[in-house]
Amino acid sequence: QVQLVESGGGLVQAGGSLRLSCAASGRTFSKLGLGWFRQAPGKEREFVATINWSGSTTYYADSVKGRFTISRDNAKNTALLQMSSLRPEDTAAYYCAAPADGGLYSIPSRYTYWGQGTQVTVSS
Repeated sequence: QVQLVESGGGLVQAGGSLRLSCAASGRTFSKLGLGWFRQAPGKEREFVATINWSGSTTYYADSVKGRFTISRDNAKNTALLQMSSLRPEDTAAYYCAAPADGGLYSIPSRYTYWGQGTQVTVSS
């Protein structure tokens, strides 16, 4: 079992920055791939970014590439999502997630463990 807890969401003006954190406990964190997803009201959950167990491989959705950075600190059992140049369309609940097999995926159904989410609101 893996428990994931997100934090760091809030209200920010367009062009601003936020850093989201995902604290993990349970199974060995350093063996897990991790992903960030987001879901806006009335929309499906969508992929944002993913990172492998060592942090050496990352993938991003085209919509956030160049603005968001995913990273991890295995010593602290924490994953981060640094978000810059935020836009109103980035407004959503953001979730971190981990697949049971440690792989890297962009599809929500491949992820077994989910946090409760943290709200990000970007005002224009």
